[in-house]
Amino acid sequence: MFEQKRIQNLNDYFLEPGSRKEQGVFFYRITGYNQEIHDFIRRYYEAARRSGIVIEGRIPNPLEKHLAYYGEIMGMDFTMNVGFISGSLKKWLPRMGAYQREQVSLAIYDTLDGMRRAGKNENILKNAYIKFMCWLYYKFERVVNQLGQQHIPKILYEGDIGNYELKLMAVLSRAGCDIVLLQYHGDAAYEKLDKASEISFAWKEENMVPFPENFHLGLFQEEMKREQDRERLYGKMPQVLNCTNAWISGKGLSDFTTGIRARGDDPNLFYNCFYRINGVEDKLAYLNELYQFQLELKNSGRKVVIAEQSIPAPAMEEISGVARKNYTEQEQMLADLAANNIRYPANPELERIMRKSFLDVMLEEAELPGRNLNKLTSKAVYLLCWMKRYQPGLFSNWKMPDIGCFIYLGGCKTENEAMFLRFLARLPVDVLILVPSLNGKCCLEDKMLYEMNFPESMAVERFPQENSEIRMGTAAYHAERELDALMYQDSGLYRSQQYEKANAVTLQTMYEEIEILWDQELKYRPNFSTVEGVVNVPVIYAKVSGVKEGALEYWSGIKRLMTEDTFVAAAVPCINSMEPNPVKPYVTEFFKNGKLQRGKIKSHSSYQYGFLREEIQEHILDKLQLLIDQKIIRGTFENGMEYTITAVILNMKKELLRMMQKFDFTRKNPKFIYINTTEEWMSLEDTILTAFLNLAGFDVLFFIPTGYQNIERHLNKKRMEEHQIGGYMYDLQTPDFGRISSHPRQSWRDKIFKRGS
Repeated sequence: MFEQKRIQNLNDYFLEPGSRKEQGVFFYRITGYNQEIHDFIRRYYEAARRSGIVIEGRIPNPLEKHLAYYGEIMGMDFTMNVGFISGSLKKWLPRMGAYQREQVSLAIYDTLDGMRRAGKNENILKNAYIKFMCWLYYKFERVVNQLGQQHIPKILYEGDIGNYELKLMAVLSRAGCDIVLLQYHGDAAYEKLDKASEISFAWKEENMVPFPENFHLGLFQEEMKREQDRERLYGKMPQVLNCTNAWISGKGLSDFTTGIRARGDDPNLFYNCFYRINGVEDKLAYLNELYQFQLELKNSGRKVVIAEQSIPAPAMEEISGVARKNYTEQEQMLADLAANNIRYPANPELERIMRKSFLDVMLEEAELPGRNLNKLTSKAVYLLCWMKRYQPGLFSNWKMPDIGCFIYLGGCKTENEAMFLRFLARLPVDVLILVPSLNGKCCLEDKMLYEMNFPESMAVERFPQENSEIRMGTAAYHAERELDALMYQDSGLYRSQQYEKANAVTLQTMYEEIEILWDQELKYRPNFSTVEGVVNVPVIYAKVSGVKEGALEYWSGIKRLMTEDTFVAAAVPCINSMEPNPVKPYVTEFFKNGKLQRGKIKSHSSYQYGFLREEIQEHILDKLQLLIDQKIIRGTFENGMEYTITAVILNMKKELLRMMQKFDFTRKNPKFIYINTTEEWMSLEDTILTAFLNLAGFDVLFFIPTGYQNIERHLNKKRMEEHQIGGYMYDLQTPDFGRISSHPRQSWRDKIFKRGS
């Protein structure tokens, strides 16, 4: 018989016997849902239909006529031994081979023996045996006849399984089948039948949610039918596909002027970009930059089309030029319009690319609410009119890997404009949408679109294509810009707030180094670097245990670390869990599949950080997500700990927010000193805060004169350095640091030697 083995991931089900880590079969039940599980069920469903069986709903009990036929052929005798079962199978299922018969008879005997050991009497065992035999004959003969072959038979069971059905699944599993149970209503009903999960394993993932209410296997049949229809609709597919934005650097116009061959070298791809730039970076230079940009494109031989403020609606003669008929079905309409209107005889490959893009976009449109056949036909005609209008300007004499450029100044005002640009972005065309005025909004939405945002707003009615339309910068202005680029690019010098993103790198130091590094600018610390626009910020994160050279020197040493940007938590706890937190009631709304919903957070009435610089708001949310993802706090993703973490970090003290607002990632970083002279544990909220501040780029120091463990309680593992600097002291009172000198009283030896020097 076969043993059940555990899987590392769901795709292990598709490994052939020789490729599996351990020889055996898989039997799992799935009680939750996510996209990965959806894709697995779809693939397993197809495999079970090819080489197994799909059970949708319960397996019907044998009918009277089935039992009568069984009695006529086999009689009603029953003997509880393998030989009897094997002989019966040979007569009842004669097409089974010897190996298959042996496996099934052993599996049936083992299952019945388990029932006997559980106290079932001979009559119950006989009834179960006859039920198994009828089910095998009428439902599973195709499955058992495949046992022992290269492809392991697959069984997919949908619904709440019954007792005898589960025992039959145990038989088939032990005989050599892979099995998946879909338990849409959770595990409670199943666990009544198999409390110890001895028959099957439960598949668990952190991001599983309950199955959608309308989920059922019939959906996959519908999906496959749609896909088959679409294959017939598309016809011969293009050999080259779009690689949109995957290659870009995210630097705006310079991505569009990147040489076509410098973008990538896969002959099966064309490399285009799809951008929207909102606002302007510099009002004085903006028009000049646009002029130079389009000039560079044209000088490089690129085809360029520019639209300003709107894409004019098709004229009547353009609409009448679209060949069309009366249609009764969507697929009929799309196939006919594509076949009769998308023509490019000079390059059949471009014609196939255009047809695919047209069909992709129109099928997406068809999924939107309110899209009846007449409305969809009208949209398709609009799209074809615009395609024919702009085709000569973008594609005359086209050959791989040519990329044209379509620039739209002003942004999409209508659904049809947005649809057309989505269509163009799937062709060998760079699509650039410029929205310099922040008073307007482009309505286009697309998963491929890359977006840049600048804070300045500027009204621009026409794209600058002649010198008279341009405001040119002065020589001094450009000299300043050139000097700026010379000084601050790869020179070791940095503009104020030059970088928007940073990653903290915790330094391992000796205790004596802390005071030396403490007030240094970050760029002078070891391991400082900038990589692709991100600063690697070296930070101190340490626990100082014990007292060196007495209490006075101890407090003076701490006083020396209190810079202008140092927050000192001298009372435990720093955050009182009983204080009102306006964010806490809403944090459950801020998550989806373990990820922060940033748009929802920022637009929520409880969000308190809207006054901060945008890049600092993003920095806070980045590090909050990182704190959760790395499970630094014990219990993350258990009992809602991630909600507590979010509530704490989105309700920080004003002093800390002010430090973050002025934080320049290349200069001095903010500091946080935590002093605990007592036996009191560090609170969960304080642990969350200090762990976050470390990730956010703060220097964080804990002074624990007692040497007690109190920081570590809520951490999954100890992350900070610990320095043992002297003996432990207890019952110290944290002084008023305003009265403490940062220079302790000198000894008589110091006075003599200093005087002599």
